[in-house]
Amino acid sequence: MIKLNTNYLKGFVADHEIAYAEDGVNAAAALLDSKNGPGNDFLGWTTLPFDLTTNPEYVKEIELIKDSAKIIKKSSALLVIGIGGSYLGARAVIDLLKSPLYNNLKKDTPDIYYIGNSINPAYLNEVLSIIEDRDICINVISKSGTTTEPALAFRIIREKMIAKYGKDGVRDRIFCTTDKARGTLKKLADEEGYRTFVVPDDVGGRFSVLTAVGLLPMACAGIDIDAVIAGAQKAVEDTVLPYASNDCYKYAAVRNILYRKGKSVELMVSYDPAYAMMSEWFKQLFGESEGKDGKGLFPASVTFSTDLHSLGQFVQDGSNIMFETVIDIKTPKTDIFLENDKDNIDGLNFLTGQNMSMVNRKAFEGTVLAHTEGGVPNIIIEMDKIDEENVGYLIYFFEKACAVSGYMLGVNPFDQPGVEGYKNNMYALLGKPGYEEKRAELEKKLG
Repeated sequence: MIKLNTNYLKGFVADHEIAYAEDGVNAAAALLDSKNGPGNDFLGWTTLPFDLTTNPEYVKEIELIKDSAKIIKKSSALLVIGIGGSYLGARAVIDLLKSPLYNNLKKDTPDIYYIGNSINPAYLNEVLSIIEDRDICINVISKSGTTTEPALAFRIIREKMIAKYGKDGVRDRIFCTTDKARGTLKKLADEEGYRTFVVPDDVGGRFSVLTAVGLLPMACAGIDIDAVIAGAQKAVEDTVLPYASNDCYKYAAVRNILYRKGKSVELMVSYDPAYAMMSEWFKQLFGESEGKDGKGLFPASVTFSTDLHSLGQFVQDGSNIMFETVIDIKTPKTDIFLENDKDNIDGLNFLTGQNMSMVNRKAFEGTVLAHTEGGVPNIIIEMDKIDEENVGYLIYFFEKACAVSGYMLGVNPFDQPGVEGYKNNMYALLGKPGYEEKRAELEKKLG
């Protein structure tokens, strides 16, 4: 379903180098499979696709998701409150399978707005003004319930909902995805009678898109979550194949080879604007997993041909620090046939009789040739079409590659110690109780 094309690595990575990487990949995969590596408390995602259809607790959760989606679909709008892994995966899948213009399209599902992913008051006020007179539901996603960005947004929107619907009226409109048994949000949900879904203890946020974290918003958008799960199950089977037949392992190997050759940036490239949020999910997945101990590739992204007119010059001729990983979607969701223009004012009649997707295809082919000739290695990941199964497959493909890559790099791919630095500073500067000494120290530094 997903195929690795290494044809454009010639001159950068030799076939024998990929072959020689097998032992390192297998060692990392064995560490993952044995659950003896660092971060082994967070490996629930590895078996999750099959657990969703065989484990009674997960099967019940999927049924609850589908039932809740039916309730939420009766509303005009759904607010998804979460940050990082608590919303990126769902938004990425909805944009890719539906459209970045999802809210503007005619449909029988609610509009979806994403809040709690920043602390910008203007953005939140704009969303509140849009949904002010509309019938709404919310899905607040937080393991603890105390992460500043979503907690603040939830406090504000919950107060407004209670004022509008009453305390009893919001019970059927607030859906909480949180810890199974503990935490501020879980406690509130139990006290108030809100329906809850589980963020599994053994699945980290950036690996949680195939849990209720991602599946509930997807179902509300009319996505066939059973097909997404089926695609991920196929990926589980394919990503345990021997190295010679395992494109996931080879992708991890090539990334590692290029990193050791001095490349410091992996540029995720797509030729479909609908893929942009998938790139954002990819950036968190790999950036938060690998960026530690002074190591790791910096994940960046572009959408071509749009960004060829802004960043193409740098990619082609700039500092030689990057390689590109290109998502090549073979079949577009829709197409446009190019008719003849009798005046030919724009000089484009040479395209008459072609589909617009052909032009996009030639932009891809021309770019990959130019960039590789300019010294930029290109990894191509081929997808035959955009549908639920392919997207489910791609999600697991990247998750598995990320875990193997992290172990090959010698880091714990499942923690994020660096994230706490900014949080502690912010709490101190805001005057959170218990941070008094830290606040004085920081304010002195700020002058």
